[in-house]
Amino acid sequence: MTARGLYFSHPVCLEHDPRELSPHHPDTPERLIVLEHALAEREWLGWERRAAPPAAAEQLELAHSAAHVRAMRDLSAAGGGAVDADTFLGSRSFEAALHAAGGAVEMVRALLAEEASVAYCGVRPSGHHAERDRAMGFCVFNNVAVAAATALAERGLSRVMVLDWDVHHGNGTAEIFKASSCVLFASIHQSPLYPGTGPLEDVGSGEGEGHTINLPVPPGSGESLWLALLDRVVLPAAETFEPELILVSAGYDAHAADPLADCRLQTGSFVAMASRVRALAERHGAPLGLVQEGGYDSAVLAECVCAVMPALSEEEQVPMSPPAGEEGAALVERAVEHLARYWPLA
Repeated sequence: MTARGLYFSHPVCLEHDPRELSPHHPDTPERLIVLEHALAEREWLGWERRAAPPAAAEQLELAHSAAHVRAMRDLSAAGGGAVDADTFLGSRSFEAALHAAGGAVEMVRALLAEEASVAYCGVRPSGHHAERDRAMGFCVFNNVAVAAATALAERGLSRVMVLDWDVHHGNGTAEIFKASSCVLFASIHQSPLYPGTGPLEDVGSGEGEGHTINLPVPPGSGESLWLALLDRVVLPAAETFEPELILVSAGYDAHAADPLADCRLQTGSFVAMASRVRALAERHGAPLGLVQEGGYDSAVLAECVCAVMPALSEEEQVPMSPPAGEEGAALVERAVEHLARYWPLA
């Protein structure tokens, strides 16, 4: 039987534990333990499990400076320490981060080799806050950015889309690709909220102007607004961009039960987003890969991923989005008006 998709992870991802230096840190190995226990109970949903290999230095340096890679290696080798008030490395954190980035790279290789059309990386530490020269926000290396940059540099692609549905702005991914027209980066994120970046007005720079789509939403935002922004802004822009590969920074901290933010998505909301992105990928013949980001209620994270993975591999009718409400509709219209100079938005 052909696997429905590929699932990448590695046991060393559990060895990264910020609680060694910050006892109440929310990024715990249990997030991945609970998820993989739930997947095992479901026989991995028919997906094939593969080990995430370590990323090579030259792959990391497509998205990060050599100085940053050395600094993370040396800090971990010295026993670990604090990068900032939120980001901590232990003695095995560098190794875990290598496998997290390497899993995303290997996922892209397998997808482009047509070994599957969809894949999921259950890795940690997360990546989307890591900038070219800076680890931050629980993130060491920017896994999705390393994978996208590798696809462009080593696999001959010229158009990669990165959708970030984590509740926090993917500032690192935006920073790394801000001047590139080869990457369409779209982020829906709560604002105000850490890291305080990602205003609508930030559309990238130079050759990349218009290829950064930032869609901040207020606290309390729910499914109707998130789906309206996808349907009215992100997906129409993507249709014009015609991606050859679609990657998702898949965080689940916009769920109503998450302790670190104030959005009101439900498990079905992520299924609806995943179904829309799957349909986009099918229309363009583009492989689709998701890379794990945030989500700090372990049970909710597991529930969401176990619901999203089937939505990626099974053809279901994409549900219509509910009305966004008066305030939400105004926000959507502002986004459409601002970004219509770059993309044909209805």
